[in-house]
Amino acid sequence: MRRERRIGVSGFTLIEVLVALGILALMAVMSWRGLDGMARSQVQTQQRTDEVQTLQTGMAQWGADLDALMPQVQGNSIEWDGLVLRLTRRSSAADADGLLVVGWTRRIIDGTGYWIRWQSPPLRTRTALTEAWQQAGLWAQNPDDAARKREVVIVPLDQWQIFFFRNDAWSNPQSSAGVVPALPAAAASAAGPAPGLSSAQPIPEGVRLVLTLPSGQALSGTLTRDWVRPTLGGGKS
Repeated sequence: MRRERRIGVSGFTLIEVLVALGILALMAVMSWRGLDGMARSQVQTQQRTDEVQTLQTGMAQWGADLDALMPQVQGNSIEWDGLVLRLTRRSSAADADGLLVVGWTRRIIDGTGYWIRWQSPPLRTRTALTEAWQQAGLWAQNPDDAARKREVVIVPLDQWQIFFFRNDAWSNPQSSAGVVPALPAAAASAAGPAPGLSSAQPIPEGVRLVLTLPSGQALSGTLTRDWVRPTLGGGKS
């Protein structure tokens, strides 16, 4: 009798198939987590980059405002009252466009403090300049909708301080040092009234800005920026 040779058929058992599927599923999950982590990292990196660039832009605008300070015969070119720093500067477009009043302040928005800049429209008369100076002060205290349209929110800010360099020392801008005596009555009458503007002070030799940035940002902690009046040359530290 002829023997029939049985040829064995190889294959996978159910357990082997389940193990393979489990390994594939695990690899898929690990790959998804890796891609998700990369996407999150890219988003965070872009966010940090945007925060740094925004802060750099704000600091550059701060320096540009101070560089363009315009001395005033009546009233102050720059003044800090503890809430808002107001200054009068040349227009960045052309001298014929008049002057600008700029305000810098810190305000709480939805529970977070922010560094904010406000700018007036171009001013060509003493009356308009006086009104804009007053508006900058009101804007820092209680801005209305019209004033908010002229402001730019820069970065989150916990605290900030301002110092002026006068008489070879950094001092509180609200001190009386450096105040120019009032004009005599006859001279003041000849110059014309300037309501709303305080006693004139000379432009300080330097302005120190100290920002305290909150944690959780691309940059946090204390940041100090010193500005020196361009006509002086050299630096103050």
